[in-house]
Amino acid sequence: MSASTGVLAIDAGQTGMKVRVLGGARSDDLTFDGIRTHEPLLPQLADVGRAAIDRTGKTPDLVTAGISGLTDRDADADALLQLLADSGVRGAAVAHDSTTSFLGALGNGRGAVVAAGTGVVTLAVGRDATARVDGWGHVMGDAGSGYWIGREALDAAMRAYDGRGPHTALVDVVSERWPDLSQAYIALQAAEDRVSIVASFADPVARLARDGDPIAGTITRRAAGELARSVTTALSRVAHADDDRFEVCAVGGVFRSRPLYDAFAVALAGAGGPAATLVAAHGTAVDGAIALADLDPAHPLWSAVHRATRA
Repeated sequence: MSASTGVLAIDAGQTGMKVRVLGGARSDDLTFDGIRTHEPLLPQLADVGRAAIDRTGKTPDLVTAGISGLTDRDADADALLQLLADSGVRGAAVAHDSTTSFLGALGNGRGAVVAAGTGVVTLAVGRDATARVDGWGHVMGDAGSGYWIGREALDAAMRAYDGRGPHTALVDVVSERWPDLSQAYIALQAAEDRVSIVASFADPVARLARDGDPIAGTITRRAAGELARSVTTALSRVAHADDDRFEVCAVGGVFRSRPLYDAFAVALAGAGGPAATLVAAHGTAVDGAIALADLDPAHPLWSAVHRATRA
């Protein structure tokens, strides 16, 4: 199956799902709530697929999905297809969102894409190999992500509050949410959405870094260094000795921070390793999910996609 037969493409993240339905004279773009990580994944994708079909009146032949934090257990295209058995869909293709982020940003090119939002994952593609770096979740990894930045901001605020660290305007930001800072940790630990709460402090860090707060600036530069290190590591794992230069795309909400993006560019340029040029993304992760439909079997990412079809 290919995109020409009609595709329902899902970019499934924790903060939201973006859907594009191709078919007929135009495409339809829809948004849905994010993945509920405490519930089974595939039924959520099937529900989104059915809702998109109902809202657009289109019945695509193929459902494709790039999924944040996709595990081997949930990478079951056949199970997804069975859940959509009554919808008319005849094929499914699912992949980790690092794959669809890469295909959306660089298409068939060679290089690396670092996608940094609440979490972060970097994927590099060379002539004949791929390498994924990080994307290990907020407990074990996601260095430089929105959560990582938010966690550093909270740490800095509490150090300043105690007198263990230098003053920072981050104290005022955190106090806006929890006026009694001595009780903030209790409220945060009790919150079901504590991961997104922590990540939400990445935006104030970006603002304060732009305004000259030294602590916010330090956090921003450290995050940029972590992200650049992930890219360099990934490229080193796929590079050949005679490779000329790779393209690198930095995508996701974290890079809306101009100080962080600029610091990332500086860190990448000075990191050593394979030569890399920072470029703008050609498209989005939804475009990458659509690209799963027409991915060449010779592409290094072919084996990263899980597929199923039925007559």
